[in-house]
Amino acid sequence: MHSFVPTLKAALRSPLLPYWLVIALLPFGRSAELGTFLCLLGTVMLLLRHPRALSEHVGARLLLWLLAAYIGAALISAFGAIAPGKSWSTVAVLMRYIPLGLYACFAIRRDSKLQAMYAAVAVVLAWWVLDAWVQALTGWSLGGHAEAERVSGIFGAANLKLGPTLAVLSPFALWSARQRWGLRGLVIAGLLLLGPVLLAGSRAAWLSYALVVAAFAWHEAKSPRRFLLSCGAGVLVLAVAGGVAWKTSDRFHARMDHTLVALQGSDQAVNAALSGRLDIWRTSLKMFVAHPLNGVGVRGFRYAYPQVAPANDHFVVTGEACGEGEGACHAHQVVLEILTETGAIGLILWLVAVGFALWHMWRVGPAARQRAFPASVALGVMLFPLNTHLAFYSAWWGLLFAWLLGLWCAALYVQPDTKGAATHGA
Repeated sequence: MHSFVPTLKAALRSPLLPYWLVIALLPFGRSAELGTFLCLLGTVMLLLRHPRALSEHVGARLLLWLLAAYIGAALISAFGAIAPGKSWSTVAVLMRYIPLGLYACFAIRRDSKLQAMYAAVAVVLAWWVLDAWVQALTGWSLGGHAEAERVSGIFGAANLKLGPTLAVLSPFALWSARQRWGLRGLVIAGLLLLGPVLLAGSRAAWLSYALVVAAFAWHEAKSPRRFLLSCGAGVLVLAVAGGVAWKTSDRFHARMDHTLVALQGSDQAVNAALSGRLDIWRTSLKMFVAHPLNGVGVRGFRYAYPQVAPANDHFVVTGEACGEGEGACHAHQVVLEILTETGAIGLILWLVAVGFALWHMWRVGPAARQRAFPASVALGVMLFPLNTHLAFYSAWWGLLFAWLLGLWCAALYVQPDTKGAATHGA
């Protein structure tokens, strides 16, 4: 069992600080780009001092291949884009993810550094969770007054990203709690995270967090029988927590009422429960059929939407999503986002990248997979296709995706600490 405080202190010192700042400043909009900029400076300085650094780090080369697929899909889509200015500017700003991810690979070379980063992210999440619980109980948080139907926490009522972000990053908190306090710590951390995830009101976050819990249950169980028993216990806890929240929280009650409309069974009811997602997905398919090769151009969804949507489309008529006459902002589903904005070419590039990443994960062996487990779970639930998603090519969600990708590539290829250094078990 490693000591939590020394690893945390290590994370708050250079060279981990710039990478940690990206997560610490996420609730504050563009402020997170401070960490990105510092990582850029750090990467440039390192490459100037060690020009062969790239050729000596397998994780860094893996990152470049994965980002080549991600950015390459966007680049190809920009040719003939519906909104060329938006698409080309998006491709340009995506380039900042290269030094960001490389910095993670260069700065996190040892297991102790990796565990320090996990611990530092866990501290950020603990702060968010505490703030969310305060808001749930009092109506106020560091982000201001709560939104009518959801706990928004430190992100604020105008930026309802607490649920998805907390769910995706929760593996780092659960891992650190398990490392520091054992199985009891894991269970307590899971329960403390459950409340804000539920009250944040994002159904996508509920599913993401359920996947995270299932992954940790399998990791702990090590056998199908124990895994099923753990899942049964988890379902029971979730039912109790949901029942309590339903009876005590007006926000959660309203969100569940909105969700349960789907049980009426009609297409209109399901669409209403999904906040109009069915209309968006139908229009997305039409958009892909109209632009099958390289899509409408990255971030061009909102500009193409009115051209293929029905005349009476709710989002076009009301303009409540993006603005008057623009319709929906994005596809709200990762596969449809890739198909509509980058076309079949983009989807092929993404699938090749996923296959290449999985091959690397199999190739590194069980010890490396164990060290990378929290990052692998976080990235896996973020990309889980049977869910709704924020836009992966947007400035905010795309930044979180690239940050996780860099950390994952670094985690796969960190070196065990030398004799006498701190070690970290499962």
